[in-house]
Amino acid sequence: MTELGPLDTGFMEMEDADRRVSLGIGTVAIIEGPPPVRDELRGWLDRGLERHARLRQRVRRTPLDLKAPVWEDDPNFDLGHHIRWTALPAPGGESELKELIATELTERLDRDHPLWEVVVVDQLAEDRWAMILKAHHTMVDGISEITLLESFCDPAAGDAGEHRRPSGGRARTGILKRLKEVVQAPVTFPRSAVAAVRTLAPVLYAAIAPADESSLNGPIGRQRRYALARTMLPQVREIAAAFDVTVNDVAVAAITAAYRRLLLSRGEHPTPTELRIVVPVSTRTTEAKLVLDNRVSAVIAHLPIEVDHPVERLIAVHEQIRRHRSRGEADAEKSLLSLSRRLPFGIVAEVFRLAVSFPQRGVVALATNIPGPRHRLTLGGRKITELWPCIPIALRVRTTIAILSYLDRLTFGITGDYDTTPDIDSISASITTEIAVLLAHARDRRASQRPRPVLGSATTRSRHAK
Repeated sequence: MTELGPLDTGFMEMEDADRRVSLGIGTVAIIEGPPPVRDELRGWLDRGLERHARLRQRVRRTPLDLKAPVWEDDPNFDLGHHIRWTALPAPGGESELKELIATELTERLDRDHPLWEVVVVDQLAEDRWAMILKAHHTMVDGISEITLLESFCDPAAGDAGEHRRPSGGRARTGILKRLKEVVQAPVTFPRSAVAAVRTLAPVLYAAIAPADESSLNGPIGRQRRYALARTMLPQVREIAAAFDVTVNDVAVAAITAAYRRLLLSRGEHPTPTELRIVVPVSTRTTEAKLVLDNRVSAVIAHLPIEVDHPVERLIAVHEQIRRHRSRGEADAEKSLLSLSRRLPFGIVAEVFRLAVSFPQRGVVALATNIPGPRHRLTLGGRKITELWPCIPIALRVRTTIAILSYLDRLTFGITGDYDTTPDIDSISASITTEIAVLLAHARDRRASQRPRPVLGSATTRSRHAK
């Protein structure tokens, strides 16, 4: 049995603290052709079961939480607990599918069984069907959720379908490293904790300090809305190259513009300190790519929604994120979570309960970038044409946005509180508009930087001769 880490436990405490919250992470695969029969689907899921023991394990908590919860094999595991079938009402378009996704985001996973499920959605228009994969945030983060989906898919060329075990030398090195940590713990723990807290102080302050009053933060209800924005990854890369920023910077800048327009449409004046956003940062190494767990940290940034010009806003976003990362906030959070493993679990659990019960007013949004597969995925030979990300909302944050790349597309999945975000579609429309505007600026910039023909050159003389 494996103990849950502090972050995994934190997600469980977060869900326990609010009956209106469900912390399942979802991925929707849009697939060509007819849906599978039951035996065919079970064959696909069996592939994942062979790769990931976690799929057969449930969470068991100890009495009074004296010790950390553990993953244990479900003695009554039945794949039927994890499969559901449904169909869209006519006309079976994307609007109907998005309504279904919003409903699925409200449904909690059954803790008596392993924390994942698959929903097969029939009668999607244009000879398509959809598969919704949902797993609890205690079990996966955004990247490992995609790993789980890939494990159900047809094997790619050259994929042996097996995990490599650490070599004996690497395992022995790991044991020696842990022994060294234990011996040095009395000295290094206080020093490391102080350094981590000092680095995280601005983050902690940003999370608890009240921001300016905003309709983006406040109590949330039980129901959800879901919206989608599609952009082409080559175009986003073209923008990033033109202004010497990252693809993530461009995506976050588009989100910043969308929130600015949303607030203006609501009659609210965007101020420099109003939009504090959580930007998760993956700490997953290449060696841990195939592991189902949480390996994320985060920075909390102020997005420049007060800036009106698109390019200036993009550069300001780039500088904000670069500044936060250079301070080592994400690494400090990872370090602090690692250090918390050495504390008695009861203390760690009580800290999380206190944190999630506090009505935070400092953070108003969350945006996470998930790198998806660059190659085509198939299920039973059927092409997966699109992947849509969907993540939960919690802690008074009324909207969250997941950005997922797949093939040549970048898809923004937007989750909102039903009662307070009736205008959620304006967020998706503004994201695509901003990408188009930035692309036009990028191409204008590139055109202005092209060298012009020198007067008197052979090319110019021949043109004049004609």
